[in-house]
Formats: sequence, C-alpha cells, structure tokens
Amino acid sequence: MSRGRLILTNFIGIIVVLALIIGGAYYYYQSQNYVKTDEAKVQADMTQVVAPANGKLTEWNIKEGDEVSKDSVVGKIAGEQSGSVTATNEGTVIQSNTYANQLVQQGQVLAQVADLKSMYITANIEETDLKDIDEGDKVDVVVDGDSGTTYEGRVEKIGYATNSALSTMPSQSTSGNYTKVTQKVAVKISIKNPSDKIKPGMNASVKISL
Repeated sequence: MSRGRLILTNFIGIIVVLALIIGGAYYYYQSQNYVKTDEAKVQADMTQVVAPANGKLTEWNIKEGDEVSKDSVVGKIAGEQSGSVTATNEGTVIQSNTYANQLVQQGQVLAQVADLKSMYITANIEETDLKDIDEGDKVDVVVDGDSGTTYEGRVEKIGYATNSALSTMPSQSTSGNYTKVTQKVAVKISIKNPSDKIKPGMNASVKISL
C-alpha cells in the first residue's frame, strides 16, 4: 500500500472513530438529561350537548366553529316536555350534525364542545423513566400538525396507575409462561400558546428535561 493511501485510510479510520465517540456521547447526554417519546396526543376537555327531552328541535342556533358559554341556550325542543337545549360548559363546537326541525330523543348527543383555549398533551411514558420525572419539569413539544414549531410545555400531572391497570379488560396470562412487559403511564403536559393549526387528537412528540 502506498504511503498516501495509508495516510488516507488512517484518516478515514480516525474520522469514523471520532464519529462513533461523538455519537455515543450525544446519546449518553440525551438519555441522562431527557425523556423522549412520540407516543403522545393533543387533548382538550370535551363535553356533550344532549337533548333534555323527546320531541322536535324547533331551534338550533350553533354550528361547528361557534363559541358557546356555560349554560347558554343553543336550541329548543317542542314535545310533551318542551325545553331548552343548553351547553354545559364553555368552549368551541367541534362537531354538530344537528339541524332545526329534527326529531330527537332524550339523552341524544347533539353536539360536541371542546375547550380549545386549554389544550394539553397526554404522553405515555415508560414506567422505568417515571422516577426521573417531576411535576413542573420543562418539556419541548412538537405537534405533527405544526411540525415546524417547538412549543414550550410543563409536566402538569403524572398518572396514578399504568394504562393497562385502567383498561376495562386487562389482559391476564392463564398459562405458566409470563413475559414481563414494560408498562406505560399517562403524563399530562401543558402546551404554551398553541397555534390554530393544532387540533385535538393530533399526534405529538415530547422531550422532558430532567
């Protein structure tokens, strides 16, 4: 091998080793200082507008995108027990397939209202990472629907049980074989000044500073 080729080979080898060292150091730094997950979603507190009685919906005064206030009258029903349809909480109408003169039944969902002014992130964090997380920790949030922006957040609440424990039908092993599975706990994270591009249900990724 010529001297020039030997020098080039050694140079490339040094570059590869340095890249591995830098990559390892970066990974170690990230793992020691942050908890990351892309198993997260945008959430908002939601309430339903329901029909208080059977009858004909003689008035329906809201549509998707409208703002409603708590206890505001959004419609009227004529029937054996006539009455007003009211919103139980303030927020934005995110779903309404209802129209005037429609026949409705007591308890029927007429619209969905969400508090879009106080949206938050629910992130599923592995149980092994929970010991390093505290309420108030700073969080960087990226939402898929507005991926070009990193939002500031804070850990607001750490769940009191794993997701599997809260399942209505938790899986149970009936055989003698047991496979240990890492459990996840829901962590509520605030999101500061979200843009109009962010909607409930969107996927997100979070990076929690330890």
